[in-house]
Amino acid sequence: MKFIDVNTKSELECFYKTGNQVYNQNPYYRSSEDDILELVVNGQSHFHSHAKVFPIIVMQDDVSVCRFAFIYDTRLPEYVQVAFFEAIEGLTGIADKIIVEAKKRFPNVPKICFGLNGHLNYGAGILLNNFDRTPVFGLPYSLSYYQDYFNHLKIRKIVSYSFLAHSSDHYKKLASRIKIDSSIIIKKLDRTNLQEYSKIYTQLNNSCFKNHPFWADRDDIEDLELFESFRHLLKNENLIFAEYNGKPVGFLLWFPDFNQLLKRNRQLKASNKFGYDVLRYKFCNPIKTFRFTEIAVEPDFRKKGVEMALINQMIHDVIAGGYKFGAGGFIFEENIDSINMALKYIERVTGAKMQQDNEYAVFETTLK
Repeated sequence: MKFIDVNTKSELECFYKTGNQVYNQNPYYRSSEDDILELVVNGQSHFHSHAKVFPIIVMQDDVSVCRFAFIYDTRLPEYVQVAFFEAIEGLTGIADKIIVEAKKRFPNVPKICFGLNGHLNYGAGILLNNFDRTPVFGLPYSLSYYQDYFNHLKIRKIVSYSFLAHSSDHYKKLASRIKIDSSIIIKKLDRTNLQEYSKIYTQLNNSCFKNHPFWADRDDIEDLELFESFRHLLKNENLIFAEYNGKPVGFLLWFPDFNQLLKRNRQLKASNKFGYDVLRYKFCNPIKTFRFTEIAVEPDFRKKGVEMALINQMIHDVIAGGYKFGAGGFIFEENIDSINMALKYIERVTGAKMQQDNEYAVFETTLK
């Protein structure tokens, strides 16, 4: 095998093409994350002000058989990341060969991880089960043999949950019994002031996730770039904030399963407000599933009902939007508090049990 650094336009095209070829005949894969891939790899995002990205093609017998990017982020200095990994089946020892290459290139970095794509906000995880399902938007998809490449490494498991969004009558009965502290005010995103709201989102992320596995602090421009790439599919109710006596103390992010707009591996056309996917979503929304993506509350304001107020608002908007099913969480198994919180509040508001659904993993080992 030969490792080739991507330096030319044709090599970059090969890098992207290698990923698409792996899924060429797969009916479940969706290429809706290509915008994020390009944002991270192409070198034009603010992420590159503190991180170095090295896209690489692996050649065997003059054929591209694997692609990935080495990423070293000075804000996550203990890891070299192997991001956006895609490969054909049957590459014996591919993980170990990548590890050897990483040792040469990053002699002072103690660890390597497979499955983190630059930052948790950009995506993470290699799928471990349910390979015969189309992924919910924002959740990773990979083929069954991928995990075999890494199963000799330390595994950090991630889980997601599925649940029903109940009828409006059912919800109204529950909502009438939910008492929200009058000190808590819920505010929705104002898309006309996306920059300011994105800044609050970033500040709360950095404050709430400091001890989360693989977390690295963000600059607000990085999250703004991410929101901008989906601006025309984003609605105000998708990002909500909780204020306690006027102070922003928590947020909740959810969005529809935009993969239901797509067939096969067609890229989501989200950047043009007059694009087919945007117009279809706005005028004849066929989406019936939503993703409960992220919730965070400042440590000093937990157990004050803030989480309940946020989830209560989300479920209200989800039912009003006609969504029937939810995919909740993207939670590391070791993060027991988050799992218990998600189960407790979602089950209380919906009146239904959440079912553990997909499993994912980030794999890691030492380089020294």
